[in-house]
Amino acid sequence: MSGSRKLVQDMVDAGIGFVTSVPCKQLKGVLEEIDASDRIRHVPANKEDEGMGLCAGAFLGGTRPCIIMQNTALGVTVNALATLIQYYHMPLPMLISYRGEVGEPVACQVEMAVHTKAILAQLNIQTYHFHRAQDAREFPGILRHTFMSSKPTAILTDATFWGEAQ
Repeated sequence: MSGSRKLVQDMVDAGIGFVTSVPCKQLKGVLEEIDASDRIRHVPANKEDEGMGLCAGAFLGGTRPCIIMQNTALGVTVNALATLIQYYHMPLPMLISYRGEVGEPVACQVEMAVHTKAILAQLNIQTYHFHRAQDAREFPGILRHTFMSSKPTAILTDATFWGEAQ
C-alpha cells in the first residue's frame, strides 16, 4: 500500500469525512486517493484561511474535518486558526507539506520554512514532523489525540518523507 493510500485509510478509520485543500505537488498522491474515496468529501478551497472556515462548518455539521495545505500558506491561516478553530475548541488535523528544506528549488519556500515551526509554536499547536516513511505509523494516534483534545494539530511532511512514502 502506498504511503498516500495508507494516510487516507487512516483518515477514514479516524472518522474523517471532510477534507479541504489547496493544490500541492507533494500532497498530490493523498489528494488523488481522497478523490477516489467514497468515504471522504473533498472540497477544494481557494485559500487556506477559507479552508479553515470550511472545516469549521463541517465540524459544526457533525463531520470530522481535515485540511491539507503547504507550510508556505500557514501565515494566511493564523487569524482563522486563533479566532475560530482554537477559540471554539475545534479539533483539526492539518496535513502540511513542509517545503523549503535542503534541495528546495524555490527561494520563497525556503523563507517560509524558517518561520513555520515558530508560528505553530507561538499558536501552541502540537506539531509532528514526518521525515521518514515509518513516521506515518504515528498518524492514527495523532488523529485520535487531535479529536480527543479538541485542538488543531499540525503534521508536517517533508520531501524526504514523500520520497520514501510513494
